[in-house]
This record gives sequence, C-alpha cells and structure tokens, in this order.
Amino acid sequence: MILQIALSLLLTGIAMAAAPVYVVLWFDTEDYIEPAADDAALRIATDLERLGVRATFKVVGEKARTLEARGRVDVIRALSRHDIGYHANNHSIQPTPAVYLRDLGWLDGAAEFERREGPGAADVKRIFGVAPSCYGQPGSSWGPQSYRALLKMGIPVYLDEGSQVGLDSQPFWFGSMLHVFGMDRFVMRASLKEGDKLEDAERKFDEAAAELRRRGGGTISIYYHPTEFVTTEFWDGVNFAKGASRERSEWVRPKARTKEDSERTFQVLAGFVRHIRKQPGVRFVTARELPQLHQSPMGGTVSRETIARHMVDRIAFLETTDTVLSPAEMLQVLLGMKPREVEGPTMRRTSTYGGSEIPRATFDRAKKDAASFILKEGRLPAEAWLGVEFLSIADFAATLAGDDGKRPAVTVRRGRLEVEKYISKDPEHSFNWPIHPEGFSAPGLLDLARLQAWTLKPARLKK
Repeated sequence: MILQIALSLLLTGIAMAAAPVYVVLWFDTEDYIEPAADDAALRIATDLERLGVRATFKVVGEKARTLEARGRVDVIRALSRHDIGYHANNHSIQPTPAVYLRDLGWLDGAAEFERREGPGAADVKRIFGVAPSCYGQPGSSWGPQSYRALLKMGIPVYLDEGSQVGLDSQPFWFGSMLHVFGMDRFVMRASLKEGDKLEDAERKFDEAAAELRRRGGGTISIYYHPTEFVTTEFWDGVNFAKGASRERSEWVRPKARTKEDSERTFQVLAGFVRHIRKQPGVRFVTARELPQLHQSPMGGTVSRETIARHMVDRIAFLETTDTVLSPAEMLQVLLGMKPREVEGPTMRRTSTYGGSEIPRATFDRAKKDAASFILKEGRLPAEAWLGVEFLSIADFAATLAGDDGKRPAVTVRRGRLEVEKYISKDPEHSFNWPIHPEGFSAPGLLDLARLQAWTLKPARLKK
C-alpha cells in the first residue's frame, strides 16, 4: 500500500513537471514624446538578451517613425533581436480606436480600422524588417472590428489585457485570432513602485505557475511599458487625458525618474525574470511562437450526433477529449459543410416565423441558402429565410440541431446563446481609460462582440 501511494505521488509529480507553463513577456513600446523612453527600450532589450530571454515589443507606428527620425538604429536593432508586435498607429491621439469604431458596424468598422491603423503596421514592418506578430489596443480602446482588419493585414495574434472578453483566464480563439487577453489572475507584473517587495510578485507567480501545472499547463502574461522605467507619469496622460487634442508644438514631457530610481526599476525587472527562469517547466515565449504552441483553430472532428445534442440545448463551444469546437464550426457541421474559419453575423435579428413547425421542403431550402451564404460571404447569416418569414440564426441553429431529418415537418426550437456570457455587460467600465473622453461608453462594440461570440472557444495547448 505504501509503495502504491509513493508510486502515485511520483507519477503525479512527473506529470506536473511535464505540464508546460509558458510566459509571454511583452512591452507596449509607445512613448514617442520622451526621448529617454528610447534608451529604456534599449536597456530592457539588452538586459533580457543577456538573460537569454526573448520578449515581445509591441511598437506604436509613430514610435517606430520617431526612432527612425532620431536615428536610433541601436534601439531598432536591439528590439529586432526580440519579437516585434504592433500597438496602433498613433496610440493616444484622438480619435482612438474605440472612439472611431463606436458607431460603426462590422464591415465598415473593419475598413475604417484598416484605413487608420494599416499605415502604422506597414511602417513598423518597414522599419523593423519583420511583419508584426501580434496586435494589442491602446489602453482599453478596443473594438472587435479590428479582428477582420488585422487578419487582412497578416496579424494573427491578439496580445493585450482587457475586460471586454475573456475565457477562464487563459488563451482563446475569437474571430479567428488567437487571444492572450482577459487573463485575470494569470496576468501579472512585479511592481516598480519604490518600497514594494519583489518577493510578493515572485510568490504570486509561483502560485499561478503551480495552479497551471495542476491543470495540465497554461500561459502567464506579464507586461510593462519601457517609459515606466524612466518616468513617473505616462506620456499620454499628461497630454491627451479626457479626450484632449494637443498639437505637437504643445506636447509636454512627463516627469522623469531620478537616475538611481530608474536603475532600481531595471533591477526589479531583471530580478523577476531571473526568478521565473529558475522555475521548473517554465518557458518564456513570444507572440510569434504562440500559434505553434496551440492546436489549430480548425483541428479535430466530432460526430454530428454529439454536436446536435449539444446545440439543441445551448449555443456554446463544445469541448471533447480530442478537440474544441466553436458554435460557428458546429453549425457548419449541422449544415453538412466542412467547417471553415468564418465570422459571426453582422447584426442581431428576432425571428418572425410564427409557426411551431416548418414544412420539410421549406426547411431544406433554408439550409441550402444558409450554407450558400456562408460559402459566399465567409460569415454566418443573421437569419435563415422561410419564405417571407425567417428564424434568427440562433433559433435556426437550435431547430437544425433538433431535427432528425425524418419527419415531414420540423419542430421550431429557440436557441439559447450561452456563449455570449463571456462578453462584458459593462460598456463604461470596459472602456475606462484616462485618454477616453470623460464618461465614455461603447455598448455597440460589446453588442458586436456578442455576435462574434459564435467564433469563441478555448485555445488548447498541443500535447
């Protein structure tokens, strides 16, 4: 008995040690007003390289152009030895993304995001010599329309933090993009505030890593801004707070840290990184590596019967031993299609069909029409037409799931969109950022996100 217990504990220990814990260390490289922020980025990149750690530097378009104009080839080269992401074109100069996206729909919003942010991504690619691996919004200025535009721009990963959407505090697929977002207790940093103890951050990290090992592995997100290491206030807060617009000639520089205090902050980061590197089974990864570490968004198969039993009760992602399917993927299977990456519907519709049953021939035509729309448009329709009336896409999915394909009439069912619970219901707090206009609220952006929740599912690590 004692031998069995010992063997069990040994096997458990081996399994936990084998469970990978990935750490994504990223820096929003954005301050193009304070020149000392250039030196901070250089110092951080150099220190991390000496420690054998590669980070992800999400660079603002104007920051990249400023480095080029200042002749800071040393900074550009140092950052290029790490991973380069994208962090908006102008960051805090109004209108910021959520401001200009707030009143736009899915398609026109994506076009506007590409128009405004595309040039910055192109400049980052030109200056650093590599396509950005990821994107993250400035502050909380988030909008789901960015996904469509970012994929068109060749950016596959969304790396940032926010409360607009989240799934079990771990990476997820949403809008065909891999997200490290809404990480909650698994997003952390060692405080740079004087007097705070590094040991507190180290303990928090160790506890998080241990929890992820027990769960079979996972990801921890750690973020900073290079400007934090040389200033005591943010560059944009002193220039663009509450929606303010200032001309370049009026910009003021943020308050600087003393040389001694700045050095202390660099040592805090280095000490935190050293501690993390010592932990068993922990590995630093960049945003560029994340897609290779996770299962493909379209991997795995599940029987139609299993999907039907699931979707008839609730419209939410389905997890099995082998794979995870989003509601959009499952709907395609129910339609007899091979699942492909698609977008959610662009609008919400309320069913107008008043009957309790649908004639078989009418329903079959609706199925063919829905499949045709998906193939042609690359997104789910908002409704399924039944003559001059229609079912909402949610009611249609539930009705389709409940159909055995044998009876001459199909019973109408109402879909329960459980997957929408992962989207924030607080349009003010979710967009709370000192740079937004006072009282800024964007309920329409959260409504669009709920429509795109058809594409939401956990991102599983590869075995």
